[in-house]
Amino acid sequence: MPIYQTAQFEVRPEALEHCEQAIREFVAYIQANEPGTLVYTSVHVASDPASFLHFFIFEDEAARERHRTSEGVRRFTDTLYPELLAPVEFQEYSAVATTAL
Repeated sequence: MPIYQTAQFEVRPEALEHCEQAIREFVAYIQANEPGTLVYTSVHVASDPASFLHFFIFEDEAARERHRTSEGVRRFTDTLYPELLAPVEFQEYSAVATTAL
């Protein structure tokens, strides 16, 4: 059963460009190395570009664990976490209805 999650965070405005580049590299890593990560999307709040929401869908628990323990996650968090204004807020969801999957 797919696992739906979000991660919400805000970066220091002066680190925005650096963090956006890290996000692009991270998503490229996921696309190339994590077939069990079915969706990984990064968006920012239109009125506040330093506030981000990441939405991701894992194929199953094994895919989530491979993602969580990957080299890509380690590199991304090493870059991102020092630039955060507060800890990342993760949330897990249950699907009610979807056009995907």
